[in-house]
Amino acid sequence: MSPRPPSSAPRSSTRSATRSAGASTAGATATDRVYDGIYRAIVEHRLAPGARLREEELAESFAVSRTVVRQALQRLAQDQIIELRHNRGAQVPQPGLEDAAPVFDARRVVECEIARRLGGRLTPTQIAELRALVEAEAAAEARGDSAAAIGLSGEFHRALARLAGNPVFMRMLDELLPTTSLLMALYKRPGRPACVAHRHQEMLAALAQAGAAGSAAEMRRHLDELERSLTPQPAPAAPLRDVFATYREPASAPAARTKKPGSA
Repeated sequence: MSPRPPSSAPRSSTRSATRSAGASTAGATATDRVYDGIYRAIVEHRLAPGARLREEELAESFAVSRTVVRQALQRLAQDQIIELRHNRGAQVPQPGLEDAAPVFDARRVVECEIARRLGGRLTPTQIAELRALVEAEAAAEARGDSAAAIGLSGEFHRALARLAGNPVFMRMLDELLPTTSLLMALYKRPGRPACVAHRHQEMLAALAQAGAAGSAAEMRRHLDELERSLTPQPAPAAPLRDVFATYREPASAPAARTKKPGSA
């Protein structure tokens, strides 16, 4: 699942608002709620790569009609968040490790520029907002709530894009974060969190003190570290029944071989 240019189709004006951690969904449509719920579930590793997204189950889960679910799935597919396959329905993508390089290349282009623009220019109120996200992420990690920590990590990066004031950056990041999260779920080295809070603390310190060049360099270091944490994972062992299928006797053959006369 390689990154593609942002879709030119109109996007819901409530999409970013409803996705923010803890944001109210009162102004969101039913389709927005389903879209946002699936998006967050992918980013937070609540939905595994390759998971099937069945309309009937989703409609029951969100207490909406299948028409609403279908609309949300169409939008998610349009935004490159999920895959819609003929006769197979919707499913969470399974990006290959080879997709990591283009995804992180795109993130470096976008987010290093964001950091460069924000470095040394954040107001005390903006710094406090970012610090609250970092502290909430650290608290989630401390209590073992990995889904919340991953969600807050994404919100930190999205908050930077929002503060940079370029909506195109925001849309691009919205499309890159789910693929990043899926890559982390599939290929992250065991025992390594997806995006550690102390790195965000260092990023925040750079934004407040290091100026444009130093902030961009810190963002690059952060993204490089994330990319390096990915490694090929061993394929799951196949069941022995499948391993030895080639050597199995035909079903019609007798269960035991008949001994030849005089054989031991």
